[in-house]
Amino acid sequence: MNQLIQAQKKLLPDLLDVMQKRYKILQYIRLTEPIGRRSLAASLGISERILRAEVQFLKEQNLLEIKTTGMILTLEGSNLLKVLEDTMKDVLGLTHLENTLKERLNLDEVIIVSGDSDQSPWVKKEMGRAAVACMKNRFTGENIVAVTGGTTLEAVAEMMTPDSKNRKLLFVPARGGLGENVRNQANTICAHMAEKASGTYRLLFVPGQLSKEAYSSIIEEPSIKEVLQTIQSSSMVIHGIGDAKTMAERRNTPKEDLKKIEENEAVAEAFGYYFDRHGEVIHKVHSVGIQLEDLDSIPNIIAVAGGSSKADAIEAYFKKPRNTVLITDEGAAKQLLREASSLNIN
Repeated sequence: MNQLIQAQKKLLPDLLDVMQKRYKILQYIRLTEPIGRRSLAASLGISERILRAEVQFLKEQNLLEIKTTGMILTLEGSNLLKVLEDTMKDVLGLTHLENTLKERLNLDEVIIVSGDSDQSPWVKKEMGRAAVACMKNRFTGENIVAVTGGTTLEAVAEMMTPDSKNRKLLFVPARGGLGENVRNQANTICAHMAEKASGTYRLLFVPGQLSKEAYSSIIEEPSIKEVLQTIQSSSMVIHGIGDAKTMAERRNTPKEDLKKIEENEAVAEAFGYYFDRHGEVIHKVHSVGIQLEDLDSIPNIIAVAGGSSKADAIEAYFKKPRNTVLITDEGAAKQLLREASSLNIN
């Protein structure tokens, strides 16, 4: 396949350009349908005149349908996207990028979607769609799925669909999060994901940050203890990786802790832990839920994080060995490898 694509790039470069453009149009419609032509043109940075011609062609090929509410994919269009996914990864150079990043981060599996979610918000939805596919590939007969909070995990929840094999799915929040933006709380995302997956859920009503005394007391509460035991029995964890400073400010971190995070040059955050560039934990929030050491006993762990601005955070988190599948985007992957190349030169 790679040889054929390389030959096409030499002999028919225009053909591949047209293929990429039409694939991107179908891909975006899949994520946002129904969508109007004007909104689609603005989102993809294509003039309405050019898009009109492309939409007409795709309609004639029975790949999309135009309704009063907007454009949607036909079944044939959806099936074509599935068939083309691996081929387009080769065309766009994503397969090579995945293999390079796997080696760089010492991971068994990396999944990269095209685009940069910092520049194009729809790319976050594409990461969400890839995450859902990855989760479904790893579901067993009975599943307890622990979910963290954040805007990226919200996108995963939005792209979730019912499991065609009707396996048992129980979703739980990976950690407490009351006090944060309600929309981004693990509880909210957990419930949303369960609803979209036709599964069930349990919630954890505790703040995201606690004093040592409050933490010791609250984990002994019977109702909290029961939910916590379920969370720690998770068969899968899906989580984000945040920029340390952004996450600290978002959580209204106390000044003394914020000073510690800044002075120790933390760059990444996950599960309430803050990591420096070497992957060392320099600060930990006392929160109820999954702790870093709990990950050793959980068989399936999926991290979802993208955007070129997240490159440093992703690299820092994976400085230590992680039995984790990374789902990211082209922007983060290229920035991470660009920085790595720069360090090697210097």
